[in-house]
Amino acid sequence: MKSSQLVTELKKRLGTEQFEWTFDEEKDQVRLEHKTLGRGMDILLPTILSKYEQKKEAAIDEVVYTIEQTFTAMQREQQEGFGSLAQVYPIIRSTSFPQTSKEGNAFITTEHTAETRIFYALDLGTTYRLIDESMLPKLHVTADQVREAARFSVKKLPTEVKRDDVAGSIFYFVNHNDGYDASRILNEGFLKNMASQIEGDMTVSVPHQDVLIIGDIRSEVGYDVLAQLTMHYFTVGTVPITSLSFIYEEGKLEPIFILAKNKVSKEKEEK
Repeated sequence: MKSSQLVTELKKRLGTEQFEWTFDEEKDQVRLEHKTLGRGMDILLPTILSKYEQKKEAAIDEVVYTIEQTFTAMQREQQEGFGSLAQVYPIIRSTSFPQTSKEGNAFITTEHTAETRIFYALDLGTTYRLIDESMLPKLHVTADQVREAARFSVKKLPTEVKRDDVAGSIFYFVNHNDGYDASRILNEGFLKNMASQIEGDMTVSVPHQDVLIIGDIRSEVGYDVLAQLTMHYFTVGTVPITSLSFIYEEGKLEPIFILAKNKVSKEKEEK
């Protein structure tokens, strides 16, 4: 499928009555503007096409659902206003993720590791909106209050895990599909509890926003398996974060680079 064919398919699914479409062939993206709301979004076509190669129609179903839910949330926000701090959650993104909104407003962020950064979101039910500086007056809060509320909220999220034993090592998956799976990496109590159960090296991975992988790595082969797992999830994730994993020691996350022939290189994270 080509980019032009994808745009045609999206137009067919979403229609043109409510939306104005602008296809930029040079940037390989389409701008979608809601005629009533006066707001829109940019859709990067290569990302969807890459997923289409693996998931076929399911990839298009996912992006259509995301678009519909995002505009529904925008409409509700416009009609009802913003919610309370109880609806604020932390969101993990890669350090390459834009730090300003399309309107040029700086997002509220906190440094995390050399690979990841913390953003903050207002939960809107089936989707969420990243909080930027322009929203603070409407929420009647400060940036520090947003950060504090998010630290509290992440502790309330369920942390049930699914276990998978592979080649002598153990992998635990957090996959609730609530938009905040990767955010559980900020739940220090949860990580400490998992550490008490780990016999080998404890690794933590956030390849995309909808999964957190904790590894109990007991052999060099285990690191190879970890590298394959994280790269797979990084590739198929709707919102990729990082294919690198972290060693968890004494409450700190240290990025690791898994090289050829089972060699592992550790690099201290930059604060």
